[in-house]
Amino acid sequence: MAIDRVQSILSILEHTYQGRHSALEYGSVFQLLVAVMLSAQTNDNQVNRVTEKLFAEYPDAAAFAQLSPEQLAPMIASLGLYQNKARNIVAASRILCEQYAGVVPADKQQLTALPGVGGKTANVVLAVGFGIPALAVDTHVYRVSRRLGLADGKTPEQVEQQLCALIPREKWAEAHHWLIWHGRRLCAARKPACAACPLAEYCPSRQI
Repeated sequence: MAIDRVQSILSILEHTYQGRHSALEYGSVFQLLVAVMLSAQTNDNQVNRVTEKLFAEYPDAAAFAQLSPEQLAPMIASLGLYQNKARNIVAASRILCEQYAGVVPADKQQLTALPGVGGKTANVVLAVGFGIPALAVDTHVYRVSRRLGLADGKTPEQVEQQLCALIPREKWAEAHHWLIWHGRRLCAARKPACAACPLAEYCPSRQI
C-alpha cells in the first residue's frame, strides 16, 4: 500500500470531518457506556430519544443497579435486542457498583470483562470517555476502510489492527469519527455517493 496514498486519504478525511464527535448524547462516562451498549444494531438518534428520558430518571450506575432487567426492558423496548441489552446493562451496573464504586474503569481488560461490553464498545469508552488512544471498528469504519483499501481484514479485530498500524496513535480516536461520518454522509452501504466523494480518485471501490 502506497504511503503517500494513505496519507492523502487520511489528510482529506481529517480536513473534511475534523471536529466531528460521537452522535450519542451523554452526561458522564457511565452514560456513554450505556449509550454505546444500547447503540448496537440501532440508530444513534433513536438511542438518544430513549436515553434522554432514561438518564433523567436513572443517571448513574447505582440507579441502574437497583433495576431488574424486567424493569429496564420496557424502557428500551424501541431499540434492537432490548432484552439482552437490559440484562447486560443491569448486570454491568451492579458489577461497577460492587467492584469499582460505581466508576467506569479506564482499562480495556476490565471493560471487556463487563457483561455485554466487547472490544468495540470498550474502545469507544476509552477514546471518547477518557481520551485514551483507541480505534473502535463499527460497521461504518469496517465498510469504509475496506472500500478505501486501508484494510482488508475479514473481522473488525483484524481491521482495527491494520488501521492502527497505518494511522498515528494520537489520531486513532479522531480517525474513528472521520470514518464513521464519511460512512454516514457519503459512503453508504447500498448507494455510496461516489460522484460527490472527495476521496474518489484514491478509492479502488469507486462507482463512477
